[in-house]
Amino acid sequence: MVQGYGNYDLHPYVTVKQCEGQCFCGDEEIRERLKQNVTQGKTVVCVDCYQGVRQEEIERLFAFLRPVELIDAQTYMRSEQEIEDMLRRNITDDRVFGVLSCHRLEEFFPEDSFKLARQRIEAVQQGVVLVIGPGASLLCDPDVLIYADMPRWELQTRMKRNEVANLRASNYEEEFLRKYKRSFFIDWRVLDRHKAKLFSRMDYLLDTTAPGQPKMITGQAHLEGLRQAAARPFRVVPFFDPGVWGGQWMKKVCNLEEGPKNYAWCFDCIPEENSLCLGFGDVRVEIPSINLVLREPLALLGEKVYARFGTEFPIRFDFLDTMDGQNLSLQVHPLTEYIQQTFGMHYTQDESYYLLDAEEDATVYLGLKEGIDPQEMMDSLEEAQSGETPFDAERFVNRLPAKKHDHFLIPAGTIHCSGKNAMVLEISATPYIFTFKMWDWGRLGLDGKPRPIHLQHARQVIDWSRDTAWVQGNLANQVETISQEDGIVEERTGLHQREFIETRRHWFDRPVTHHTNGSVNVLNLVEGEAAVVESPTCAFEPFTVHYAETFIIPAQVGEYRIRPAKEGQKAATIKAYVRT
Repeated sequence: MVQGYGNYDLHPYVTVKQCEGQCFCGDEEIRERLKQNVTQGKTVVCVDCYQGVRQEEIERLFAFLRPVELIDAQTYMRSEQEIEDMLRRNITDDRVFGVLSCHRLEEFFPEDSFKLARQRIEAVQQGVVLVIGPGASLLCDPDVLIYADMPRWELQTRMKRNEVANLRASNYEEEFLRKYKRSFFIDWRVLDRHKAKLFSRMDYLLDTTAPGQPKMITGQAHLEGLRQAAARPFRVVPFFDPGVWGGQWMKKVCNLEEGPKNYAWCFDCIPEENSLCLGFGDVRVEIPSINLVLREPLALLGEKVYARFGTEFPIRFDFLDTMDGQNLSLQVHPLTEYIQQTFGMHYTQDESYYLLDAEEDATVYLGLKEGIDPQEMMDSLEEAQSGETPFDAERFVNRLPAKKHDHFLIPAGTIHCSGKNAMVLEISATPYIFTFKMWDWGRLGLDGKPRPIHLQHARQVIDWSRDTAWVQGNLANQVETISQEDGIVEERTGLHQREFIETRRHWFDRPVTHHTNGSVNVLNLVEGEAAVVESPTCAFEPFTVHYAETFIIPAQVGEYRIRPAKEGQKAATIKAYVRT
């Protein structure tokens, strides 16, 4: 059973207005523009970079400047070993989990490096000095500051191909899990803090996501694009990935390429990882969507959410596809106090499963059976992990039937996983890698290695009181009708009181009015071919969304309406927001 309309948009973008002449596409246009910034005397051109930018590509692009001095910022950093020692507590020996870093990029440089680099620059009397690399702007007072950004999904793709190492590291060949871990816990934190300070200083932002197809916009156009995005509905660019348990639903409904055997995940709305495309005429400039969170947190998140979470986007929507696939791993997420004390994260990964679609035999594993012995269960998991005997999940864990539009709530500490033949819209808090796998059904990952199991963490966070009766009474389809009128039904579907996210489902065949109430809203069109989001005051142009697409309504939008694209057609949305 695959239901869909085939109109899912894989390449959404935000049209940026009133920025004519501020976007430059290709080597020739970029070079012609930069020639205007180079004086007859001495010009210091700085290209600061995010992790994953190919430095050789930057050098090739700017070779036309004929620099009399080329300074590689990384050569002024501390040695790789010194940085390893500095970060050891954060890196850890674990394949998956580290400790969140509070380091600043300045700490990657010895104190005298700044003086030495500036002396080298000052010695040049005429011509172009080109300073490039992560932290390049720390070493100079640039006449022209260019920031070469990199969306995290492209960065991860390059890491998987062993083209990218971690910040000031040479671990190109290290397994992806460990490179990703170090990026998540350290590199991205450090580089985002540094980048955020440069937003108002950038003369240009450079997009080298597509190799050999550079695009550049002015710093003003970048900020204006973010400002406009934060004032209207928008979508981030989804990305899809295969997995050992993946299914076939997204491949068909989302018009995906046939290459991979399956698709397991779709990050449909995770601004920390997704891209945001800005449209300047016919040109699409791809930037990390985290830029919007860093630059426009108040307009995007709202004052109360910003005060609580800072520059982090707290709501995540993603897809888990097991249609004609396999069970997910049996897992549990850490309690708030555990994630704070162990990993330095200030909120945890509470979540829920909303069933976009399901076969007749679809199931969800959720909570524990009545009267089980915790020690016996943990012993069985240890035996399964050592290969002695498979874990009998149904002896210990509830296996509940699941059908389309069911909503299962999963507060941290609750054992769970989706069974095969389900298409899950996962609505959750954003700390998205804090999953303690307990049993993976004896499988190997796509890399041929056993997938990480974390029983030592899991045993410390399982809530053993969440048994069958508690799950049925608190987590399975807790639907409450809020209001009902001609053609419109509003329902509260969760989440559990321990979770900070509230979800509301609206069924409608005519326009339904919403209000952000000062908090960012995230929605998905869970029923219907298409819908149109409109402003009652014409504050933004009508915005069309299609079946299964996730979209964001910034807090500052306030009141908005959603109607079926075709008059009278029945549609439904699921909406999530932060309880305040």
